[in-house]
Amino acid sequence: MFFRSFGLLLLAAAAQASILTLKSPRFVVSDSIGTQLRAEPISLEHRTASPVKLGGRDTLKLTFQVVEKEDGKGVQPHQTFLRFYDEVTGEEGIQPIRVASNGKAKFDLNPSKPPLSLPPTPKTASGEVNPLQLTLLIGSPEHEPLSIRLFDLVLPPSQPAPVHPDEIKFHLQEELFHTFRPDQKVPNKFISLVFSGIALAPWVVLLGLWSQVAPAPTNLLSPFILPFILSLGAFETLLFTYWVKLKLFDVLLYGAGLGLVTIFTGRQALASISAQRKD
Repeated sequence: MFFRSFGLLLLAAAAQASILTLKSPRFVVSDSIGTQLRAEPISLEHRTASPVKLGGRDTLKLTFQVVEKEDGKGVQPHQTFLRFYDEVTGEEGIQPIRVASNGKAKFDLNPSKPPLSLPPTPKTASGEVNPLQLTLLIGSPEHEPLSIRLFDLVLPPSQPAPVHPDEIKFHLQEELFHTFRPDQKVPNKFISLVFSGIALAPWVVLLGLWSQVAPAPTNLLSPFILPFILSLGAFETLLFTYWVKLKLFDVLLYGAGLGLVTIFTGRQALASISAQRKD
C-alpha cells in the first residue's frame, strides 16, 4: 500500500513538472523615436482590459521566458507560435517565434514592415478596424501544450485580402433540378405472348424435325456409357457454379480433375460403342 501511494505521488509530481508557463511576460509599445507609449506586464489569468493599439510607425515588442511551472527552469520548446486571428472575418496568421536555450524569447512587430503571416486588417463599414486576437501557442514533446490568450491587437487599416479567381466556385450555388424520363409503358400482355410464341416457333419446329431424324439413344444406362454422361453433366454444373459463386482458380482446379475423369470415361464409352457395333 505504501509503495502504491508513493508511486502515485511520483506520477503526480512528474505530471506537475511537465507543465509549462511564462515568466515575466511583457509588452511595450514605442513610437518611431523610441518613446514608450504603453508598457504593461501580461497577466496569464486575466486578459489585458483594453486592446493594444499600434500606429503606422509604432513598434510592439513582446518579451517572455518559457519555464517549467514546478522549478522555474528555462525551457526551449519544440514549437512556439503567435496566432493572429480576426474573429469577424475568420482571417488568421501564424508567426513562428525563436526561443533561446534558456527559454527567453522576444518578438517585434512594426506595422510599416508587417510579416507575411499578419492577416489583413481592412476597415469595416463603420470605418473601424477589427481587433486581432493574439494567442501564444507552445508545444514540446516532454511537456503539456500551452495556449495563452495574450491580448487584442488593433493595427492600422490595410488593404483587404485579395479575392481568389476561383472563390466564386466554392460559394453556395443554385439548386439543381433533374428531369427524368417517364416510366416506360409495358405493352399489352396478349401482344407480348403472341410475339413470344412467334419467336419460339422455330425452336418447336426444329425439335420436332430433329426427333424424326436423330437416332434413338441406346444403352445410356450402361456402366460404360453412364459415367461419361455424368462427367459431362458435372462439367455443366461446374460452369453454372462458376457463374454463381466460384472463382476462376477454383474452376481451373476442379476442371482439371473433371477433365481427367471425362477423358477416361469417354474412352470407355467409345470402346463400348465400338464393341457393340462389331457384334
